[in-house]
Amino acid sequence: MSSVIVCPACDLVHRRDAIMAKARVLCVRCRAELYRTNSASIDTALALAATAAVLLLLSNAYPLVALEVNGSFRATTLLGAALGLYAQGYLPIAALVLVTTVLIPTFQIGALFYVLLPLRRRGRARGQNQVFRALTRLRPWAMSEVFMLGALVALVKLSAMAQVIPGIALFSYGALMLTLSALTSITPTEQFWQWVEGSPA
Repeated sequence: MSSVIVCPACDLVHRRDAIMAKARVLCVRCRAELYRTNSASIDTALALAATAAVLLLLSNAYPLVALEVNGSFRATTLLGAALGLYAQGYLPIAALVLVTTVLIPTFQIGALFYVLLPLRRRGRARGQNQVFRALTRLRPWAMSEVFMLGALVALVKLSAMAQVIPGIALFSYGALMLTLSALTSITPTEQFWQWVEGSPA
């Protein structure tokens, strides 16, 4: 399948006859990276997606953090944090937290299962190309690392006023952040198309 690929840095158009199994392809003019593949297997991607699904479930099922102030004990979950922001009148921030920390990671994991499970069985899911394109567009909005950084800064500041007890969800969400990063790194666009080209139409 012959196609073209445009350099993101200098807009030079290159002809691409096939995606190589393991390669780092550079622009012939400016040496910017055009694409990278790592010969990862679909099984590896599915294993990481399953791990991410379990970690996301734990992150929402257990308390994120607990605070103890003058004998008063309060704990909250990830969804509880978004609901707390909503109750205090911070609707845009609550919606942003809910979308970027729960909904987009859920879609990311579900979409990968949807497109990769049929590919593993040498088949194709209905609308797989559209689903993967939507996933590619939404990936930059999955800002789990930003949430984790903000949560850690807030916990350090709160520790001066109350006893802060990190919950299971905080650790599982940190592990989820690393798992999603690994999943993104082994499923770039070109890697996915390589898997598609290797399956029957």
